[in-house]
Amino acid sequence: MAESEVLLEVRRNPLETTMMVNMGPQHPSTHGVLRLVLTLEGERVVDAKPDIGYLHTGMEKLAEHKKYQHVITITDRTDYLNAMGNNLGYVLAVEKMLGVEVPPRAQVIRVMMAELQRIASHLVWIGTHGLDLGAMSLFFYAFAEREKILQLFEAVSGGRLTPSYLRIGGVMADLPEGFTARVLDFCREFPRALEEFDRLLTHNPIFRMRTEGVGRLSAEEAIRWGVTGPSLRASGVPYDLRRVHPYSGYETYDFDVPTRTEGDVYARYLVRVQEMRESLKIIRQAVEKLPPGPVKCDDPRVSLPPREKMLTQMDALIYHFLLTAEGLKVPPSEVYVAVESPRGELGYYIVSDGGPMPYRVHIRAPSFANVQALPLMVRGQLIADVVAVIASIDIVLGEIDR
Repeated sequence: MAESEVLLEVRRNPLETTMMVNMGPQHPSTHGVLRLVLTLEGERVVDAKPDIGYLHTGMEKLAEHKKYQHVITITDRTDYLNAMGNNLGYVLAVEKMLGVEVPPRAQVIRVMMAELQRIASHLVWIGTHGLDLGAMSLFFYAFAEREKILQLFEAVSGGRLTPSYLRIGGVMADLPEGFTARVLDFCREFPRALEEFDRLLTHNPIFRMRTEGVGRLSAEEAIRWGVTGPSLRASGVPYDLRRVHPYSGYETYDFDVPTRTEGDVYARYLVRVQEMRESLKIIRQAVEKLPPGPVKCDDPRVSLPPREKMLTQMDALIYHFLLTAEGLKVPPSEVYVAVESPRGELGYYIVSDGGPMPYRVHIRAPSFANVQALPLMVRGQLIADVVAVIASIDIVLGEIDR
């Protein structure tokens, strides 16, 4: 009897041949508080139902009760591995509603930070992915490289995991002295680390046995389920918002969009590794084209006046007081702006009623959409393969349970 016929028979008689087990929510390999209700026939998965909501913090409703400029701290915490990218999507949405023009230097700095954040996020992914499949050493090597990026974030903002560096109209402050030299040092050193990761995983026969042909997702299935990011590109769809809907000047950068056609766990691994190399190319270009000039727009509706003016000029003092006390006045409007996060399309839908706080905020979280396809990828696989598949879609429960 064919395997598909066996599975159909199991579904007709679930009480006779199957059992139901819980995986999570307190389980390291679920990458957060994700609970999976697995229906098994022996060790083979017949069905899987993701159960979310254990981390729910109401980020969207919190944002609706804060002034526009204060929401930035909330975006840091939705996807806690992509704080800079979350900041970028949110401020772009508010700037579009206000019609604000961001200075060129701030635009380049934003791109630099977003790509450093992408690499840092992928380093957490590759370290935990290897750890899930038994490659313990890689976890330490990956986090050692990520530490270098966090030190760069600390230098520009004072924060590491949640820096809140971007601002509506620009960035918090200019780059400190010697920062670009440190960035270029990282760009020179990091390729050696990627080569080491290659030696540890890419051609490792055990890793390939655990990942090749596992958790396949076709291009049609990925599109149907709303999967985006590396998980979509690993199925052969070259969809990257930095290319198809450029923002922050990404159309001026030279980089490739890595894709694969296999659509399995190994393909998703290869796509992300190559994405780190492409991010390095973008960072180098950002350093080369970094122009002089201000890092905040001079629109008094948005930016606080320079401190020296605030202390010596009455009109600047008034603007400072009104902006801090009353907040931004965003015209009544609605907008949706999306950016390419390390996990896929991260979108912010914001509605303004003309007040200092957003009337409605909704976040299109890529992990929330990607986890929907998890049952499709694990049906017919072994229970040990579920661990590999979860790691390959790189979910973050903070944005799933936002």
